[in-house]
Amino acid sequence: MENQMFNVGKIINTHGIKGEVKVHRITDFDERFQPGQLLYWVNDTSEPVSLVVRSHRIHKGYDLIAFEEHPSINDVEGYKNGMLMVSEEEQADLEEHEFYFREIIGCIVYLESGEEIGRVKEILTPGANDVWVVERHDNSDLLLPYIEPVVKRVDPSQQRIIIDPIEGLLD
Repeated sequence: MENQMFNVGKIINTHGIKGEVKVHRITDFDERFQPGQLLYWVNDTSEPVSLVVRSHRIHKGYDLIAFEEHPSINDVEGYKNGMLMVSEEEQADLEEHEFYFREIIGCIVYLESGEEIGRVKEILTPGANDVWVVERHDNSDLLLPYIEPVVKRVDPSQQRIIIDPIEGLLD
């Protein structure tokens, strides 16, 4: 069976002339961009390209990454708009109550009473805790904080999330 790949970021542009790329991060794991990390550049038209991170820094809210054996802008220009991915073997084991985005997006959110609220369509990572964006059928999107008092049960295998909303959350 072919090894599955998981998205960790999108290269949105080059940065400077020394081979750095500007990346929109799609992962909570900082170690994905640490020097020595093996990543795969993937787009719709080419075979995946193996890249090893040479350096990483944050600049204006974006990750700037340089790759080994890619010392100039000319070496990375063709990587724009491609995705950076890790292989299935690179996936870290998670602690209890930790989930990969791909496990949560698509889950249906229910109240403890059984009433369906909607489907998780996106995850925001603004700070202290993640916020799950729940698409509701007859209302605007719900911004659901992933905190213990609100999220009571998460069962990715059943695509179910049970919540007990704090006052005003569903308004």
